[in-house]
Amino acid sequence: MNKSEPVSAVERALAILNAFRPDEPYVSLHELSLRTGLYKSTLLRQLVTLTQYHCVTRLDNGQYQLGARVLNWAHVYTTSLNLDQHVPPALDRLVSITGEGASFFTQDGDLRVCLYRADSNKGIRDHVRQGELLPLDKGAAGRILLDYRKSLDQMPAPKVLFSIGEREEEIAALAAPVFTKDGLKGALAISGPATRFLEENVAQWKPVLLEAAQSLSHTLGGGHFFTSR
Repeated sequence: MNKSEPVSAVERALAILNAFRPDEPYVSLHELSLRTGLYKSTLLRQLVTLTQYHCVTRLDNGQYQLGARVLNWAHVYTTSLNLDQHVPPALDRLVSITGEGASFFTQDGDLRVCLYRADSNKGIRDHVRQGELLPLDKGAAGRILLDYRKSLDQMPAPKVLFSIGEREEEIAALAAPVFTKDGLKGALAISGPATRFLEENVAQWKPVLLEAAQSLSHTLGGGHFFTSR
């Protein structure tokens, strides 16, 4: 067997685990068979092993739900996340694509703080420093932090916001929300002189920024905020 080929038993086990959906108290064997495309005999053999390893639990009524091992994996994943590993590369890619400075902001009381920054290589650029505190109510990143801290049922669908001259008269910015599994984590933004944020550039950069925010959210466990709206 080619070492790069997937292992069918592992694929079947993952298909079963992926068949469980949020807000379902349990799932029947018949429904699991429909969702995975596996015969019930094959499915039962897989479920025996998954149950032994506490990945799946069989209830007294014969239905199935995810087991405690999955919760443990989630805890291991979330506690091992390190923004230092994931945010700077995302900012560097944005600078490479757009030529403008890129930042990652989080809320700090009634202000926003720049946690990470990648500067533009251009001589004329927006000067934002890592650790700098900026107004929360001005600029695209600030408005993202305000708009997406709401509860899930009130939260708007993920999108890119554009601002010009709000924080500084000659500075423009684009920003998009970044999520973890629990909700808003921060705002991913690009900024620079308003003269370079022409209509055609903004139109090109918006999907690039939104894709970067979605990719980072997926890495941090919040990708479902982009797919469930």
